[in-house]
Amino acid sequence: MIKTPTNQKLLTNVAVVRMKKCGKRFEIACYKNKVLSWREGVEKDLDEVLQSHTVFTNVSKGEVAKKADLVKCFEDTKGDQTEICKIILAKGDLQVSDKERQAQAEAMFKDIATIVSDKCVNADTKRPIPVSIIEKAMKECHIAVKPNKNSKQQALETIGKLKEVLSLQRAQMRIKVVTPVKMLNKVRKLLTK
Repeated sequence: MIKTPTNQKLLTNVAVVRMKKCGKRFEIACYKNKVLSWREGVEKDLDEVLQSHTVFTNVSKGEVAKKADLVKCFEDTKGDQTEICKIILAKGDLQVSDKERQAQAEAMFKDIATIVSDKCVNADTKRPIPVSIIEKAMKECHIAVKPNKNSKQQALETIGKLKEVLSLQRAQMRIKVVTPVKMLNKVRKLLTK
């Protein structure tokens, strides 16, 4: 009879979150899509995020971090593995797969197109432009999504580039001013300036 090791734990569907501290590398094994939801505050249960409450020096080889190193590098936690896992989860680097990166880029592309659609109107008809037409024009202009910039900032840059292809302009805002009757003349003077 052949005996197989029973203490071996295979980690599947794993995302590794790394952190370098005191010149040493610490890693934790997490579930792929849960790390981002933990950082955004959607997921509150730590057991749903972590595959094991163990801190590793190398997850793929299964090398567990030494207790002395953990106490030395994370002094304020007094070597508590769960607290160290929380620190690494919050501040560590997450490896993102190609599919996840592509999904994030597509979501941001749609988000930018939606913002442009909300802020702009057709220059000739003064009617709103559908998101699908803006997306098509963005592809024609070869507008690339930058993951490290926020959507609103990129949308404002995109508006300038789209003016070459589409006849669009920024939508005019309507402002309603409510003022007491005594102040009416003063406010009117200020507004006409």
